[in-house]
Amino acid sequence: MENLNVVPEQIISMPRIGDTAPDFEAVTTKGNIKMSDFAKDKWIVMFSHPADFTPVCTTEMSGFAQRKAEFDALNTELLGLSIDSIHAHLGWVQNVRENTGVYFDFPIIADIDMKVSKLYGMLQPNESETAAVRAVFFIDPSKKIRLIMYYPLNVGRNMDEILRALDALQMSDKHKVAMPLDWKRGDQAICPPPKSLDALNERLADDSVEKITWYLAKKDI
Repeated sequence: MENLNVVPEQIISMPRIGDTAPDFEAVTTKGNIKMSDFAKDKWIVMFSHPADFTPVCTTEMSGFAQRKAEFDALNTELLGLSIDSIHAHLGWVQNVRENTGVYFDFPIIADIDMKVSKLYGMLQPNESETAAVRAVFFIDPSKKIRLIMYYPLNVGRNMDEILRALDALQMSDKHKVAMPLDWKRGDQAICPPPKSLDALNERLADDSVEKITWYLAKKDI
């Protein structure tokens, strides 16, 4: 009788928010890397694309390259990936630079054996068994996965949202607050709700925060 409790390998290996980012070694356009060797004070945004020399992927990788300075300002390393050879990566990088002037100046993993793609759940068979979906992993300096985004093969990502989410994660950590809908830098943040009657009474008496109600209060950060 079929064992209904068996979970496909690719589901078992899919990391979740809060997990430690799986370690790996890989060949990239910037040389060999190991996830655990990234600087201990850096965030990492790791993102996969389905294939080199394809139109949507070219727009996305160009977007990361053109806004790399904004990721640098947020103390974040960029790390790309696709299931292509290092030679394909190098040819694509040079082709885009020659035709558009945009240079992909960040490492792109040549995941030809699909090792990293499987480790991170980037291969999703109902979408494709041979191309990684458009995944984005936000990894903090302790190598914990903090946010995951998945996009299908036919829809490009939103670079503004990726940067907004990264900034929100960092500001939330720094100020010990939560972020409301559509938060962007300069907006108020949400104070943690009271967890006791004493804390509730302190909140009600606190004129330094904007109180919508006792459990929803905002403050400048």
